[in-house]
Amino acid sequence: MYYIVTGAAGFIGANLVKGLNERGITDIIAVDNLAKADKFRNLTDCEIADYLDKHEFLELIHSDALDGEVAAVFHEGACSDTMETDGRYMMENNYRYSLDLLNFCQENNTAFLYASSASVYGAGSVFSEQRAHESPLNVYGYSKFLFDQAVRRMWHDKTAQIAGFRYFNVYGPREQHKGRMASVAFHFFNQYSTHGKVKLFEGCDGYANGEQRRDFVSIEDVVKVNLWFLDHPGQSGIFNLGTGRSQTFNDVAVAVINTCRAHAGEPPLDLATLQARGIIEYMDFPAALKGKYQSFTQADISALRQAGYDAPLLSVEQGTARYVEVLRAAHTG
Repeated sequence: MYYIVTGAAGFIGANLVKGLNERGITDIIAVDNLAKADKFRNLTDCEIADYLDKHEFLELIHSDALDGEVAAVFHEGACSDTMETDGRYMMENNYRYSLDLLNFCQENNTAFLYASSASVYGAGSVFSEQRAHESPLNVYGYSKFLFDQAVRRMWHDKTAQIAGFRYFNVYGPREQHKGRMASVAFHFFNQYSTHGKVKLFEGCDGYANGEQRRDFVSIEDVVKVNLWFLDHPGQSGIFNLGTGRSQTFNDVAVAVINTCRAHAGEPPLDLATLQARGIIEYMDFPAALKGKYQSFTQADISALRQAGYDAPLLSVEQGTARYVEVLRAAHTG
């Protein structure tokens, strides 16, 4: 039996492949679109049984060639660019593709674990998995919302596990290919390593400079949650996947800088000192993001806890320090 990971060469997908490998699972079909070939590097230390292009994979699904051969599908493949304006592409790639895989899994009694997104909440201030709180600001968020709605419509008729994860701000190894869409922790590390300073957006929506707040969640925890649900096939639902804590962009910057300073034998500095010394600077808020930006997110993870996942989740300070160790090793190696 195979485990299928879509978006396998991407950030979350590649980490899931590695997580499965660490359990001794190598019968993995990695599915992705390598039009941007540099993503292959995310899989060079992983073991897989086969690689399929997305369109080749869909042909196999529609021809029934994989019927009865799949233990679980981790569906991470999507266009995650919140500034993408081609709605037709977004809906085909994120919504229709997901429906095809959901139907395949239901027809084959196969576990389906998929990536939703906290973007479905838009500019709201309540982040609970209920329709009343969902109002996406862009077509990416809408594509994720619409698929969650499709899942809800078939809830009582499902034949196998369906678990959707509304990822908040995920950061960690194997995201370098994402360019401007990589996490702020990644960008702050590179800025500090190159220039000795980092730049954040100035304040917006009533928040002071760098004080916009997000729920930053480590990829380590994302993988652990996905694999926990694989181990508990009786648990289905749509779940927020964050830490349940909001922290500022300034917090991330301070954590990155002070981890780097510790390695240089330098003492930690607080935010005010970093600002005063010009190590943290602020730049104009992009006009293209105005009205489309979440200035505050904080996952309500009560549903995740009620499902039985009770492991602690890394804070920004803990997770960022671990991530910087990985980035430093790659930077100096």
